[in-house]
Amino acid sequence: QVQLVESGGGLVQAGGSLRLSCAASTNIFSLNAMGWYRQAPGKQRELVALVRTSGIINYAEPVKGRFTISRDAAKNTVYLQMNDLKPEDTAVYYCLASHTVANYWGQGTQVTVSS
Repeated sequence: QVQLVESGGGLVQAGGSLRLSCAASTNIFSLNAMGWYRQAPGKQRELVALVRTSGIINYAEPVKGRFTISRDAAKNTVYLQMNDLKPEDTAVYYCLASHTVANYWGQGTQVTVSS
């Protein structure tokens, strides 16, 4: 069982920035990948960014060039730096830890971008 604790959401104006954090209860390099998903009201959960143990990173097209995923091995933490935020980025953001036997999700953190 992997526990994930997210923080950093909030309300920001369009063009602003936020940084999300996700602290894992295990060595993040024992996982296949960690990443961020988001779910807006009435929509399906979608991938935002994913970093594999190898270091390969994938971003969703809408966030390329604006969001950056990174990790701190010493803190077992993954971050999502979000710049130039837009109203369409408004959603609940969920941290994902992908393990060989299961995927684990954080509780979610709300990001609201006002126009």
